[in-house]
Amino acid sequence: MSKFLLIHPDDNVAVCLEAGSPGDQVTVGAYSVVLKEAIPVGHKVALVAIEKNRDIIKYGAPIGHALESIEPGKHVHTHNLKTNLSDNLQYDFNQKLNAPRYDKRELTFNGFKRSNGRVGIRNELWIVPTVGCVNGQAQQIIDLFKQEMNPADIDAVEVFKHSYGCSQLGDDHVNTQKALADVINHPNAGGILVIGLGCENNQIAHLKKFIGDYDESRVRYLVSQDVEDEVEAGLEMLKEIYAIMRQDKREPLPLSELKVGLKCGGSDGFSGITANPLVGVFSDFLVAQGGTTILTEVPEMFGAETRLMERAADVTVFEKTVDLINGFKDYYNKHNLPIYENPSPGNKDGGISTLEDKSLGCTQKGGTATVVDVLAYAEPLKKNGLNLLSAPGNDLVAASALGFSGCQLVLFTTGRGTPFGSFIPTMKISTNSALYNKKRNWIDFNAGQLLEDKTMDALLEEFIQYIIAVAGGEKLRHEESGFKEIAIFKTGVTL
Repeated sequence: MSKFLLIHPDDNVAVCLEAGSPGDQVTVGAYSVVLKEAIPVGHKVALVAIEKNRDIIKYGAPIGHALESIEPGKHVHTHNLKTNLSDNLQYDFNQKLNAPRYDKRELTFNGFKRSNGRVGIRNELWIVPTVGCVNGQAQQIIDLFKQEMNPADIDAVEVFKHSYGCSQLGDDHVNTQKALADVINHPNAGGILVIGLGCENNQIAHLKKFIGDYDESRVRYLVSQDVEDEVEAGLEMLKEIYAIMRQDKREPLPLSELKVGLKCGGSDGFSGITANPLVGVFSDFLVAQGGTTILTEVPEMFGAETRLMERAADVTVFEKTVDLINGFKDYYNKHNLPIYENPSPGNKDGGISTLEDKSLGCTQKGGTATVVDVLAYAEPLKKNGLNLLSAPGNDLVAASALGFSGCQLVLFTTGRGTPFGSFIPTMKISTNSALYNKKRNWIDFNAGQLLEDKTMDALLEEFIQYIIAVAGGEKLRHEESGFKEIAIFKTGVTL
């Protein structure tokens, strides 16, 4: 395989698949140039002379403009490339829908069918604090329960600590209530103990309005100030819930029941070449089976948003997508912060130069399917198919938001690596084999095989079977390590 990759025939830069040295010959597509300087792996090299202020083209689209004249064979990166992006834009509805890539197949996974008809891929017992004040008591209950019961016949016992539930105003308070209600309603939990303090803003009586109908045998409530010993009372409640949920059994269910979140973090120059395109074709495959995917990280749509807008199912979805993009820019402006403070230092080290560069790679996780709906933060899914979700780029906040909206699983692509896990299974997919081989304790699947002559069709089939196994109970690395957390999006004042 060539050491250099031309992603799109219109590009005027190529990506180095291996580090290049001065004097190396670059032969790719119709181009043949000699490197004039060292180019790190994952970084870009100019294939033609690019004049100052002319666009740099990658993925067939501008990723910024040249700050100076760039000779063929020169390194193209943050020192000589600047974003083209600006504030809110006006958009026109220019629909360009794609035909489905895949046919429907009769595939199943072994999941849990809940009494309300929803489907989980785990059978876990959770404690959800209404307020950060009782995080410690919740942990005590969990620790005592594990010591006494040794619950090996369910998938996990977790407490999802957070620092909110009091001293919040407006949207922050409502978002906390919605997010916690979404956790309580999540089908990956076979049972829930909700523990409150009693004097917080987010009191259980108020939270129940967001929860709606629930199975009283599996969701129990405890107000710590109302009992003499909240740890003892909570422990007894947990035992009662466990006695019921331990009887749950997996059963074959169609792939149309899967709801999968799409997320990236610690991206590098290969993210838009390997892992994100792999997740994109899987998203198209799952949508063809009648299943659902959600793409989020709104700031990492900036610069590639028109590609999503063109795929809106109708003008209503288009307008919601415009509001999603411009609304997030307004959020930055409201706080007097730069909209394009991206990519991160790690992204830049990996070869990503501008936000357009990052976004054009990031949005490939959404494949080519029609966008059927746009969700507000912590809003539950309503439509099967590809959805967009309002949430920031922060890994744990965005992955949690995907779970809040109803995803049972998150596909998380990474070129730099990370050990974290959200409250739902979070599959780490490496963009390169070096990361996969170095961090086997973090990474679950290696998309870097696409740089080693593995075809996309062959890797997709392997990926589908792995996801079916994970949905059927096979644990991911972060689950084996016990790393599970939630993070709630905060935008305003804390009292």
